[in-house]
Amino acid sequence: MSRDHVQSAGRNGAAAARAALTAEAAAPVPGGAEAPFLELLARGASADAYEQPVLLARAEGRPAEAIAALEQAKLLALRVRAELEGRRRREAELSALFETAHDLAGLRDLDSVLQAIVQRARSLLGTDVAYLSLNDPDRGDTYMRVTEGSVAARFQQLRLGMGEGLGGLVAQTARPYVTDDYFKDGRFQHTNTIDRGVRDEGLVAILGVPLMLGHHVIGVLFAADRRARVFEREQIALLGSFAALAAAAIDSANMLAETRTALAGLERANEIIRDRSAVIERASDVHDRLTELVLRGGGVHDVAAAVSQVLDSTVEFTEAGDAPAQPLEASRAEGHAVRQRDDWIAAVTAGGELLGALVLRGHPGLDPVDQLTLERAAMVTSLLLLARRSAAEAEQRVRGELLDDLLDARDGDPRLLRERASMLHADLDATHVVLAARLDGTAPDADEEAAARRRLWSAASHLAATRHGLAAARDGGTVLLLPLSPGDTATELARRTARQLGTAVHETVTVGASGPVQHLVVHPDTVAAAYAEGRRCLEALRLLGRSGGGAAAEDFGFLGLLLAGDRDIAGFVDRTIGEVVAYDERRGTDLIRTLDAYFTCGMSPARTKDELHVHVNTVAQRLERVARLLGDDWQSPARALEIQLALRLHRLSAQH
Repeated sequence: MSRDHVQSAGRNGAAAARAALTAEAAAPVPGGAEAPFLELLARGASADAYEQPVLLARAEGRPAEAIAALEQAKLLALRVRAELEGRRRREAELSALFETAHDLAGLRDLDSVLQAIVQRARSLLGTDVAYLSLNDPDRGDTYMRVTEGSVAARFQQLRLGMGEGLGGLVAQTARPYVTDDYFKDGRFQHTNTIDRGVRDEGLVAILGVPLMLGHHVIGVLFAADRRARVFEREQIALLGSFAALAAAAIDSANMLAETRTALAGLERANEIIRDRSAVIERASDVHDRLTELVLRGGGVHDVAAAVSQVLDSTVEFTEAGDAPAQPLEASRAEGHAVRQRDDWIAAVTAGGELLGALVLRGHPGLDPVDQLTLERAAMVTSLLLLARRSAAEAEQRVRGELLDDLLDARDGDPRLLRERASMLHADLDATHVVLAARLDGTAPDADEEAAARRRLWSAASHLAATRHGLAAARDGGTVLLLPLSPGDTATELARRTARQLGTAVHETVTVGASGPVQHLVVHPDTVAAAYAEGRRCLEALRLLGRSGGGAAAEDFGFLGLLLAGDRDIAGFVDRTIGEVVAYDERRGTDLIRTLDAYFTCGMSPARTKDELHVHVNTVAQRLERVARLLGDDWQSPARALEIQLALRLHRLSAQH
């Protein structure tokens, strides 16, 4: 039924009531007694106002016949008024039901709809409170769901067992119940909890009707007053209509929720299926790509590029020394890719040897199948490295033979040496450093020791090949000839090589380095002399308890003169006091002579000024300049000893 139909019905009812009044007024009522009552009806006066015309007639002393006519007209007018009030009330009830049904049609929020139902029920029935409870199948009771006009917290949180109180009885029997005085009504099972809640709210008269879905009760709708009251049949029927709407709203909401849940489940299932399909396609794609790479002899960087495309991320192959040590070791031990913050690291290993790592950048939420893809790519990378190593072993032997010939000075033809080196991508005319490397651990038997030495030689050969150098097994260890990059030092190269070899073989490796050497093909004995210097540095490191590190002769100060094969006196003097010598030459000062006199006089400024025949302040100023050139620690025992030796050598060199 539409709103217009409801309003039209109300207007038609009012017209019918007026017609009835006119018909009854046509009966013989003397003197037009109905006129004042029609005016009262027209302006909607209260029932009490209908006594006024009768009282006025009596006060005026009008005839009994006129007063009787007025009484008859009053009764007719009150009947019409009651009929009009009833029709207006039914019109309001129908309108409220229509509004509620309209809200249900667009069911947006179940709580809002239920709240609207209890609000309208309270308004139309004119009660102090309206509320709605729902059954809880799991607990076997009914609980407050929505209240309107309630002020007591305990009442709003009530739970009623089946059969307890008026609401429990309605929920149990599926029939409406009404009481004009709850606490005096013995039909209900009173409990302390329910009675305390009802008493807190101050309720007396209560009407409850069941909420039905089919033959099942799902809750109760109530209207209640805080005073004694008798609910009429029409009011009980009206509350029942609201209860039917509430039950329909709850059922629709439940079905809608179930539908949404089912749709969400289907969408999630579809997403999972799509994701799994995409993952399977990626896994198949990477399998095909890796197979093709192996068949056509691709390299490790080709593998990284292929996996990068399939996983839509950046994948890189890194040397073992360039990857984070802890996750790399964890991956090697577990055999799986390991997460490192936003990256994933998969160790590339072969026979327990760590060859490097595949690093997936910026992808913290890696799918398990994609993780397996990365691990398989690491396995393929290790196979490619092993294949490349097998192919490179012949090249390594050639590199070792060339270095052996340089160490033994067996081939003195510079042209032939350069050609052999060029085939190995080495440049013997560049500046090189000779490094002696040795394992520091002691193997339990000869076989394991031999295996460890082979691993060291293999790692050294791989390092030499990547750095365009040479490597050979010699004297129980390994010797390397590596080019020295601009800005690099022999010390830094030695330390870096010790670290890289130790990481590759998982053991402590000590490396001693020669100073930089040049003209290797012109002077055949240069490499042998540099190797001897590197071995002396290696032995010095071990004697000093510095196993596992790397150093060159220059690291030992004046002891380097004893270790160096060519006794680089000029280099030692330049490293120690070269700044002071250069300053004297540029400025024409006498700092070197002042230093010599200072040490000769037992580091006493007073005796030094007598030796130099200058003022003591002059000595102090010169020594301050020396401190700025050599550093504040130049008078420490170790530095002072080196400076005195450098001064002596400088003086001897000048005399020569």
